[in-house]
Formats: sequence, C-alpha cells, structure tokens
Amino acid sequence: MGFGIAGMREMRASRLAARHPGRSGPAPVPTAVAEYTGLWGWDVLPGARARRGADGRVACSCGGPRCPAPGAHPLASERAIPAGTTLEAALRAWERAPEATALLPTGGSFDVLDVPTAAALRALPRLERLGVPLGAVAVAPHGRAWFLVAPGAAAELPDLLHRLGWDADPPDLNGLGTGRHITAPPSDHAGRGAVRWLRPPDLGSAAAPPRARLLLGILAYACHRAWLR
Repeated sequence: MGFGIAGMREMRASRLAARHPGRSGPAPVPTAVAEYTGLWGWDVLPGARARRGADGRVACSCGGPRCPAPGAHPLASERAIPAGTTLEAALRAWERAPEATALLPTGGSFDVLDVPTAAALRALPRLERLGVPLGAVAVAPHGRAWFLVAPGAAAELPDLLHRLGWDADPPDLNGLGTGRHITAPPSDHAGRGAVRWLRPPDLGSAAAPPRARLLLGILAYACHRAWLR
C-alpha cells in the first residue's frame, strides 16, 4: 500500500472537493464507502433509508407499503461495491444511489457478535485490560453493539457457548453470518440515528478479525449480567 490512512483521507477529501466545489466538506457516507472498500477491504451494500412523515410514521425508501425493516435492508436495485474497488470507482458507484445508507455484509470478511450496548460497554474495558485481541466494534442507536470477528463465528456460536459451559444460550447474544448485514457508520439505522464506531477498524483487524472464542466468554457473561439487571 503506497500511502497511509491519513494520506488516503487527505487525497479523498481533495478529490471530493474538486467534484463538489460548493460543498463545505466531503459527504460522509460516500467517503466512508470508499474507505471500507479501498482501505479495509470490505464489500459495501447500498441500503434503503427510513423516512419519517408528517404524521410521525416511518416509511422506507424502497416504497414497500409493508416493508419489514424500514431503512435497514439492502436496495434490491443496486449491486454490492466489492472490496478492492478504487477510490474513484467507489465514488462513481455511489453516485447511482446518493441517498442510500451503507451496509456491510457479514459472512465474508467477518461475522458479527450482536449484543446489547450495555453489555458491550461492560465487557469492552475488561477485554482491553486482559489484552484480548479485538477488532472493530460499532454501536447502533437501537441499543445494539456489533463486534466484528472472524468469519464462521455465527455458525459455530452454539458449539462455542456449549464449550464455555453455557447449557442455554446467554440472553441477547446473537451471531450474524452469511446472508446478514450491519449498518455501517456513519449511516442512519432505521431512521433512529447514526451508527458510530466504538472501536474503529485498523489495518490489522480489518484483514484478520479476532476469533470469536477469544472474547466470547466475557461477552456472554456481560450479556447475562445485563439481562439480570
């Protein structure tokens, strides 16, 4: 890689400023998409956006009158932007759906452990103190936190938990694998607000996220404690 993270961001901002001279700064979602594909090596799915009407009801930009997940699903009309897409190509692709949200598919580059935000905030300091390898962690406005882990974790989750002594699954701990996705920062999730990074990705963990078994014991206990409270 011929330039660092700061260099890529500076180049990205200057190119976007040239494309949109009247704009005070780069549009956050398109620039994040370019970073996810070009720097972290992740696929990105353009997603639907939730819209709140004058009556307070939330509708989905997909137009479906009974959409089961308003503002939280991929757009059927758009293709994924694959990992490795160049900066310019990613920005051009996003121009086809400029109002879309960015979704990260799970099951390829990573799986996700989905836990309550309260459990994540309890577990994360302990994981860091113990020196447990960690990947990126995102928090969403509906009270969920997403730990990015090595692919395959979702399928292995029941067996991993059984080995840790959990005869029944801990409350509110889920694995997201093939065919699922998460909303990527800084996109809006289901009309509730922006997703943000609690721990942003880095080059090491993006390319090789940690094995779920390394952090699952502490996460499972934190989920159990959060449920008891």
